[in-house]
This record gives sequence, C-alpha cells and structure tokens, in this order.
Amino acid sequence: MLALLAAVTVCGPTGAGAADTAPATTPPKPPTVTPEAGSYDVGLMLGSQLEHSGLVPTVSVDTLIRGLKDGIGGHAITAEERDAALRFMRDARDALAEKNRVAGREFLEHNAKQPGVKTMPSGLQYRVLAEGDARGTSPAPTDQVTVRYRASLADGTEFDRSDTHDRPATFRVNTVFKGWQEAFLAMKPGAKWQLFVPPELGYGTNSPPSVPPGALLVYELELLHVDPAPAMDPSAPKRHVPVAKPAAPPDPQH
Repeated sequence: MLALLAAVTVCGPTGAGAADTAPATTPPKPPTVTPEAGSYDVGLMLGSQLEHSGLVPTVSVDTLIRGLKDGIGGHAITAEERDAALRFMRDARDALAEKNRVAGREFLEHNAKQPGVKTMPSGLQYRVLAEGDARGTSPAPTDQVTVRYRASLADGTEFDRSDTHDRPATFRVNTVFKGWQEAFLAMKPGAKWQLFVPPELGYGTNSPPSVPPGALLVYELELLHVDPAPAMDPSAPKRHVPVAKPAAPPDPQH
C-alpha cells in the first residue's frame, strides 16, 4: 500500500532534468478516468501488492475491507494498531522470502548442470552469450558503464528491460547490487551474459513491488560501453576516505 502511494507521487510528467520550456507540440491529454474504473484499478493495484507481499494466504479479505472502510470513514489508527499491521506484513513477507529463497537454491542447483553455465564462488551463475572485445579492459568499481538488459524471474516473467526507459542505462559499477558488480568486473566491453542472481546478491527481501521478496533474478546483460573513472591527481593532498557500507540495492536502471 505504501508503494502505491509512492507511485502516485512519481508518475507525473515532471521529473529531474526536465526542460524549462514547453515542447513545440503538446501530447494529447489522456482520457478522463471514471470513478468506477479508477476505483477498480486502485483496488487491483492494492490486491497485486498484497499478493507480492505474501499476505494473500493469511489475510481475511472481509476484515481487510472493513478496515479500509473504517479508515475512509475517519477512524484514526492507534500506535498499537499500526505496529500490529506492520508486524503482520513483515512476518508474511519474511515467510514468502524464505519460500522463494528455497526455490531459488533448488533452481541454481539444477541450473549449474546446464550447458555453458558457470558458477562463481559467491554463488552467482552466468552463461556467456557473447565474449565481447578480448583486447578490452573490464570496468573497475568506480568506472561508469552503459548497458542493455532484460530482467525476469526464474519462471520467465519479465519485470524490466532497458529499452522501455527514456534514457540509456548508465551508472557507476559500485552503485548497483552485488550480482551485477561481480559480473561487470569480469566482463569485457561488448560482452553479453545471461546472469542467474541469488537473492543475497540481488534485492534480497527489500525488493521493489514488481519483484517478490527473496526472488532469484535472471538477466540478459550486455556491456555496451565503459567510461573509466578520472585519474587521481598525484599532487593532490592525501585524505582518509572511510569505507562505504553497501547501499540498499537500487533498481538497475537508475
């Protein structure tokens, strides 16, 4: 439900880096959504998020609707009620994540025996689809890379691909989740790999709404271009740089 509220705030046309001047041609205004259609679609989104959060096996739909009606009617939630709701959702999500982790381990055990699949010490599996430039240099952690990718779950359900975004997928290697970082450090420019990412090297339990918690991820990842990090000036004064803790796994397209 929180993800639904967040989606409402980011789906508008205004974004960072937008031009100050209006475009030469104004796109057609989308049709007005009727209250009936809009209400159904909001309910559909909420139901989908409940399903992805693992709540469906335990939630009482009738009681859920009663709580929704009370909230709309102005019933103020108490601190105890809020804490209980959060514990209920967290427990359901953790249970689903553990179920998905078990399924992921079974998938990787079987997948390791498939033709062309190699397994890294971390548990990351990959299949080389294109070698890339053998004379090229693999990116360093601070290098910036431009990639093309297709992302799916183990059952083949696609949840993201780079060509649906309005700009190239470009980012610094050490800002993405561990599975991608490990792959990039071994890839050459022009290489294309199929990656099988265990949850501990991907989103883990804190996954975006389109990815079930604890899910194994499958990527077709192509390294298009590498921009090396700027060289350090040897005359610059030395200073202590603390070791950064791993950031929360971002979406690959960011």
